[in-house]
Amino acid sequence: MRKLAAAALAVLLVLCGATAASAATGRRVIVYYQTIYNGSTYVSPLGLTQHNAGVTDVLVGAIHLDPGGVVHVNDDPPSAAKFTPMWQDLATLRSQGVHTLAFLGGAAQGSFQRLASDFNTYYPPLRALLRDHSLSGIDLDIEESTTNAAVNRLIDALRTDFGASFLITFAPVAPELTGGRGLSGLNYDQLYRDRGPQISWFNTQFYCGWGSLSDTAGYDAIIRHGVVPAAKVVAGAVTNPANCGGYVDMSRLQSTVRSLVAKYPDFGGVDGWEYFNSLPGGTGAPWQWAQQIAPVVKG
Repeated sequence: MRKLAAAALAVLLVLCGATAASAATGRRVIVYYQTIYNGSTYVSPLGLTQHNAGVTDVLVGAIHLDPGGVVHVNDDPPSAAKFTPMWQDLATLRSQGVHTLAFLGGAAQGSFQRLASDFNTYYPPLRALLRDHSLSGIDLDIEESTTNAAVNRLIDALRTDFGASFLITFAPVAPELTGGRGLSGLNYDQLYRDRGPQISWFNTQFYCGWGSLSDTAGYDAIIRHGVVPAAKVVAGAVTNPANCGGYVDMSRLQSTVRSLVAKYPDFGGVDGWEYFNSLPGGTGAPWQWAQQIAPVVKG
């Protein structure tokens, strides 16, 4: 009987360990990569893997769909010579197991309104960008008025064109995941009910006046709301007070994330806005932000 009990205990411990490992591997460490040139100096993302920073995903942009179906990365066409090293470095990251996603929209408005009003003009060049650079997915950073129907149409087209493994993420401000209002006018509760299985996760903004990661209260409110599960709620932090309000220093952020990992074994992870000047390393060693938060995220 004791042998049977011991064997059962051993199996239970193995299963528990496997479950914990599975939860940990599902947690993401993400950086937004928008400042591609700091002045005239190219900012390479390769430091993230060269220094074993533990990053899982790099989100590059912002991608804008401009009048006439013209695509820009920030202020220039994707084919501009200045972006050649960036596309090469992103391909290297993918070969090293890091997902690379384009983020569409952001503070510069118009892309989602154009998709809503003339999908057949503006979707094909977006699709071409994603295909031409073999990107792993797209982050829909909707900071302008649009409709759930327009967003559903975009999700459906992306899923049809790129398949089940393509990552489709969103970047709502934290109140939008508790039934509140934000920057888009979207009903995120309804979006999740309509297309939840097609949405990979949410890069949730807990900064710029929309929340805080100084403690777990804002994240807890989303989970308590009961629509989006913790596995799909990534906690978004600002990495330098120069980038936006709501900066939380690394030791405090580590404490909050440690608490979230303890509360939610399927915790979705952390993202940082943005890469090039992330503290504590700053512009000289921006990978240190991911390097210091990743062990806490992954437990």
